[in-house]
Amino acid sequence: MSATVFPPMSIPVAVIGATGSVGQRFVSLLDGHPWFKVVYLAASDRSEGKSYAQACRWILSDPMPAWAREMTLVPSTPQAVQGAQIVFSALPADQARDLEPEFARAGLAVCSNASSYRRDTDVPLLLPEVNAEHIQLIRQQRIKRGWNGAILTNPNCTSTGLTVALKALDDRFGLRRAFVVSLQALSGAGYPGVSSLDIIDNVIPNIGGEEEKVEWEPRKMLGKLGSSGVELADIRFSAHTNRVAVIDGHIVCASVELGRAVSPEEAIEALRNYQAALPARDLPSAPNPVLVVRDEADRPQPRMDRMTGKGMTTVVGRVRLDPLFHIKFVVLSHNTIRGAAGGSIYNAELLVKEGLL
Repeated sequence: MSATVFPPMSIPVAVIGATGSVGQRFVSLLDGHPWFKVVYLAASDRSEGKSYAQACRWILSDPMPAWAREMTLVPSTPQAVQGAQIVFSALPADQARDLEPEFARAGLAVCSNASSYRRDTDVPLLLPEVNAEHIQLIRQQRIKRGWNGAILTNPNCTSTGLTVALKALDDRFGLRRAFVVSLQALSGAGYPGVSSLDIIDNVIPNIGGEEEKVEWEPRKMLGKLGSSGVELADIRFSAHTNRVAVIDGHIVCASVELGRAVSPEEAIEALRNYQAALPARDLPSAPNPVLVVRDEADRPQPRMDRMTGKGMTTVVGRVRLDPLFHIKFVVLSHNTIRGAAGGSIYNAELLVKEGLL
């Protein structure tokens, strides 16, 4: 199959919270993007007026793009990014709660990595390969809030890969309950993140607020869109979340009760054959394939598998019978690419394709 050729566009975009770890991932992934051109990088007041290279302690292995190095940082306000059409937000949740609506009221589409608005009934919580139709919530949002812009969110980085795998199983067999345990990478805590004295030779069995997100967010993403919003999926979750000494790549060990008993072979077939809905296919950031199932007894592993599909593909392994429920398996996804910046960019691409910008 030949690669999809994307028509050249030059949609002006801004990144706010650009100097942090997720902001850096936005800058890296937007470098050479066929649709989006970064025209503003915004950061905190202490960085305003500095070049990006001066203000940013670059922590990614890929080099800082040349175009970004000398770009002057502007304030995180709508007035400072006039001319942009999309804002990619890497703001912390407490800042996003106040600032993101200002951009939406000014007519910009805010593709947010923050948790501030994920639970709002008129805000889409998007994984395009799972629930692309939920982007239509933006129409309700604009009527309800009286603005021309929009806020659309991507989920918590731990919910991301888990929900993609669950979607494939739910579509085929139905899904009733899930018991999940996460092993979450250090980059999910931002920079400088967790102290080395806390994490070396250690596992931290608590990440504040994460368990509640993992137990609720998949229910919205797997829910049905109706005239009054999303009806949450009738699925029960129990989650344990842990921080481990891995740089990138979240693992989730899941045991699930389906609508009926299935064999591991049936589950694997459902996972391997899963495809995104048509609107979400063939976008520049679309995972190709959506899911990969590893047959090896010791895969997936973060170091070996996190960059599958350029970091956008969800990797599943160890699919086997569960003595308490029906099936158990291991899921890996790249937390700062698919679970953060890459996910927001994918959402923005869907926004453009659906004519909602």
